[in-house]
Formats: sequence, structure tokens, C-alpha cells
Amino acid sequence: MRNQGVRGRRMIRKVSSEGVGYSVADLTQVRYLFASGVPRDGSDLFEQAYGALTTVARVMHEQGARNGIVRQDVFIRDAALIPDCKKIIEEFYCEDLPATDYIVQPPCGGKLLEIEAWGVSRNKDGVDIQRVSEHLVILRHSGITWAHCAGIVPHTTATSVHARALDAFTRMRDLLAENGFAYDQVLRTWLYLGDIVGPEGHTQRYKELNRARTDFYGGTSFLRPYLAPGVNGTVYPASTGIGAGDRDVMMSCIAFATERKDIRLLPLENPLQTSAFCYGKKYGQDSPKFSRAMAILGPEVTAILVSGTASIVNSETRFPGDVERQTHQTLDNIAALIAPENFAEHGVPGTGATLRDLVLARVYVKHQDDYAKVRAVCNARLGELPVTFAVADVCRPDLLVEIEGVAIASRA
Repeated sequence: MRNQGVRGRRMIRKVSSEGVGYSVADLTQVRYLFASGVPRDGSDLFEQAYGALTTVARVMHEQGARNGIVRQDVFIRDAALIPDCKKIIEEFYCEDLPATDYIVQPPCGGKLLEIEAWGVSRNKDGVDIQRVSEHLVILRHSGITWAHCAGIVPHTTATSVHARALDAFTRMRDLLAENGFAYDQVLRTWLYLGDIVGPEGHTQRYKELNRARTDFYGGTSFLRPYLAPGVNGTVYPASTGIGAGDRDVMMSCIAFATERKDIRLLPLENPLQTSAFCYGKKYGQDSPKFSRAMAILGPEVTAILVSGTASIVNSETRFPGDVERQTHQTLDNIAALIAPENFAEHGVPGTGATLRDLVLARVYVKHQDDYAKVRAVCNARLGELPVTFAVADVCRPDLLVEIEGVAIASRA
């Protein structure tokens, strides 16, 4: 099924069918593509991986993005499958390998893996993709440089969450620095942690991850040269902190640089929620340091990177034990976050989005048995768009679902 729209000078097309969903959006004179590929058949890893890869590659080719995938997330059922999966993917892409995360989060649909990919059209001059490694791809176009960093794991022999997270943060910072980026240019992060709500000494593993993030960020002033006029006070990247099916830490991020004055960044907080970095001590000695979303304000459109969002109002969990109501509340939170009224409250009137302006979504479901209920709510409220549903533990024991995404809004 198709959903195509033009608002002002923005073009979005969304297609969803068996095995693949994708969105096409024109941003800063370049066509972006977001795709989710599910293997339609195949009994073993090779058949399913190759089926998902060829499905995504065919969509990218049809939309002018052949060899244009810059980041890719592979959701996989079991960590034991990762070495063989990496070999298949490396042989498939050869020199065009995207920055790739291998995330141990079983696809809710029952397959061995599912793939989410971000790409750009190569049809216009001035689009340059520098493939440094499977951990870093640098994209340049329209006077903007993006660094897509993926699959960063700690190399330390230390075993604590705090020490391993600090090591992974340091490795990510060093990789960016080796390629011309400072860590304060990061606008979006993903933090994956095995057994995220499990115990860690006298506390919880997620709380120790937040302590490491607080210690690493220190006095970093994020994104100051790029912020919209009037943005003052604390700024942190948008982020998702989510469980994964092993015991370790893995991280990825997007960093940003431009000298253009007509492209600014706007960190968004949610009118329905307390800022995460202002949570009280009951949620941990060190609060989660992230913004609810990061908006990239262009001259014609706004792209909104929505952080992992759950059924939390103010700072309290809503509807414990009821996955359908939690899913509705989560979507209500996202709707309030990206709404024109919230942009106006942040000092930027004339832009904003609805849930139907999402071009990509990722839904983390705590229990596989809840998948059908969560999917029904998302289908009804989000309409046609590429969505990945994966089984993952959420950062509080009473949270059953978490959703993140990308939205595109027009600018008046």
C-alpha cells in the first residue's frame, strides 16, 4: 500500500508491503530513504539474510540510492548467529559496506533477522560517501557532513557496566576524532545493554550505564555552534537506551557538522514529561542524559530524530501491566513531542509534525506475546511506514514497550 504526500516543498512517499517497507523524503536538496526488510522465506540464516538484503537493495536501487546505504541495523535472534551473519553481509556489500549494528533483539515476526537501513540517492552531484569501516561511514552533501558510527563495543577486561560503558564511549569518541569529529558534535546515540534492568552490585545495570554516561559527558557543551537562536541551558543528544540479549554494552551514534547558517539544531523536550536529565534520585544517582528529540531545522523542512519513548507521564510510569494502553500513551507522548505547538513553545513556530509524518519507526516489545496487540495499535495510529518490531527489555521493569522514530515536518 502507498501513502504519498507533498506539503509545501516537502515530498514524502511511504510504501509498506509484505517483506519490505520504505519511506522516501526530500531533505536539504537530497533524497533520503528509510527501509525495513524482512525475509519472506528461507529456513536458514543465509537464505533469510540474503533475502532481506536483496529486498532492501532492490528498493534502494529503484529509488536512485544504489550503493547509497550509509547505516544499517541488523536485529538478530541469537548472538551465536552474528559471525556468520557478518560474513554474509560483508560479502554482499563488498566495498559499499554501511556502518552496521548487530543487535541481539529477536524480530517479533519470528524470523532469524530483520534489517533497517538508511540511505541517500546518488543521482545528484555533490553526494559523497566515505566508507571508513563497518563502524564508521561519513556522508557529505549540501554543505553538511554526517558521521554514522555503529557497532562500538568495549575492549577493556573490566567486567562492570560502568567501566565497560566508559570504555565504549571512549572508543566511539576516539573513532570520531580520528576522522575529524569531536564528541560534542554528536546529536543522536543508541546505547544497548544486556540485562538492562538486572542487578549490578547494590544497584541496577541501567543506572550504572547512566552513571557512566554522566561521567563521560562531564562538562561537554553539545552542538553549541549549530543550535537554533534562543537555545540556552543544558543540551544533550537524542538517545535510546534499551536492552539486548547478551550481557555486554554496544553503542552507535550520529554526529553532525556544517557551516551553513540556514540549518540549525533544536533539542526538544516533551510537554507531557519531565526532562530525563531532571529525573529524581529514585530513578538513580545520575539521571539519563538525553533530549527527548533532536530536530534539524532546514530552510524548507525539519527532520526530527525521536528518542526512545515509553509510557511515562511527568516521570512516572503509566498503565503498568496494560500493554495496549502503554502503547497508546507512548504514541501520545511522541505526538505531543513533535507537534507544532511544542515547536512554538521551544521558540520555533511554523513547523511541527503529526504521527502520520513519521517516516521510520522502531518498536521494542518486552514480551513476544504482546506483539499482536502492540502492532495493532501502531498500525491503526501510524499508518503506512517502515516499522521494525523487536523483542527487547525496556529500562524499567514495569515498562512493556518503547518506540523511537524519524519524522519529517514542513517549515512555513
